[in-house]
Amino acid sequence: MDNKKRVWTGRIMSGLATLFLLMDAVMKVIRVRVAVEGTVQAGYPDSTVVGIGLSLLVSTLLYAIPQTSVLGAILVTGYLGGAVATNVRMNAPLFSYILTPVYVGVLVWGGLYLRDERVRAVVPVRQ
Repeated sequence: MDNKKRVWTGRIMSGLATLFLLMDAVMKVIRVRVAVEGTVQAGYPDSTVVGIGLSLLVSTLLYAIPQTSVLGAILVTGYLGGAVATNVRMNAPLFSYILTPVYVGVLVWGGLYLRDERVRAVVPVRQ
């Protein structure tokens, strides 16, 4: 894949992940009923929904800014790991719930890998 296609593929992957994460964060911050109910059903107190949303919002914004994208990706990965753990604890269905945060994580890191030469230098693909 040539450089221009690789970068644009990475931007699209990152953009999709960012839009999904921003939607989730904003829904929690403004306390959309379905987001609050889902968080409470997952075992978290109602009082934590806004804090969870704010942590995701800050992490996602850091990911979206090129200068802080690696830090943002690390923070988002922590958030997604918590989502996986919560779904496993709830004995949720594997492909529709447990692996969804993993899919988002693949978009986050795959997009960053394709669009950021620094990440490719740290994690080279060997042939």
